[in-house]
Amino acid sequence: NGMEMANHKWLENNTGMNIYFANPYSSWERGTNENTNGLIRRFFPKKTDFSNVSKEQLLEAQNKLNNRPRKVLGFLTPNEMMKRERKKIENKKIKLI
Repeated sequence: NGMEMANHKWLENNTGMNIYFANPYSSWERGTNENTNGLIRRFFPKKTDFSNVSKEQLLEAQNKLNNRPRKVLGFLTPNEMMKRERKKIENKKIKLI
């Protein structure tokens, strides 16, 4: 609903990534997103008051999640996959907005 994906066609054309939009109220179309939400809940259960969560706690959860191998990524970690994708972009010399 936000403007963050307003340039999705540009992003798709300039990176070679396929971008998909799930239908509203169709959680089965967002498997990785729903799985990640479950993983985040291990650190921060529902009704967590984030005003009581320190920056260090957030960074620890972020580090653990981004360095956890994922089946959907061929058992690479999100950090490893991000490095690969950045190299592809650098090789294409794409100017990011």
